[in-house]
Amino acid sequence: MRGFYIGRFQPYHNGHHHMVEEIADDVDELVLGIGSAGDSHTHRNPFTAGERVMMVTKSLADLDVTTYVVPIEDLERNSVWVSHVQSMSPKFDVAYSNNPSSSACSRKRASKSAPRRCSVERCWRSELRQRMIRGDGWRPLVPDEVVATIEEIDGVDRIRQVSSSDANGADASIETDRDGSTADPA
Repeated sequence: MRGFYIGRFQPYHNGHHHMVEEIADDVDELVLGIGSAGDSHTHRNPFTAGERVMMVTKSLADLDVTTYVVPIEDLERNSVWVSHVQSMSPKFDVAYSNNPSSSACSRKRASKSAPRRCSVERCWRSELRQRMIRGDGWRPLVPDEVVATIEEIDGVDRIRQVSSSDANGADASIETDRDGSTADPA
C-alpha cells in the first residue's frame, strides 16, 4: 500500500519526522508532497523546494520504507487542488492529513488522520523559525540531516534576512493564510 503525506516542511522538523515514522509503519511506500513548492525566500516559506527535498530525502535515508519526495506548487483554486495534487504525485492508496483540504486528496481512497504529538509539535510549529532568528536552541528540534542542510545553504542567515524585511510590508512575526486566519508557521 502506498501512502501520501503533504507538508510545507519549512523546515522539515522532528514533529514531521515522528509523523512520517508512524505512517511508515502502515504503508509499504510513502509519497511526501513538498507543498508550496513555488514559494521561497519569505518569512513563511524561507526554503526552496529543492532545499526541502534535500532535507526530507536525507532525513529519510535510514527509514525502512520506499519514499518518493514530490514538489507540489500551490494553486489559488481549491476546487481543482485535489486533482492537481494527484496529477503531480505517484498514485497512492491512502492520504494522511489533519487538514481537510489535504484529506480530500483521497476522495476515492482511504483517508487517515496523521499521527500527532500535540504539545511538543506545537512548540516546533510555532517556535522553530523564531528560535533560528534568535539563535536560540533550534538544532534539537530538527533531524541532524536538516541541521547540515540549513548550515550548508546559510539558511539561518536567510531566515533572519527575510524576517527583518518582509516583502509585503507586513509584520513578519504574525503569519496569516489567504483567508486571514493564523497560519501554520512550520
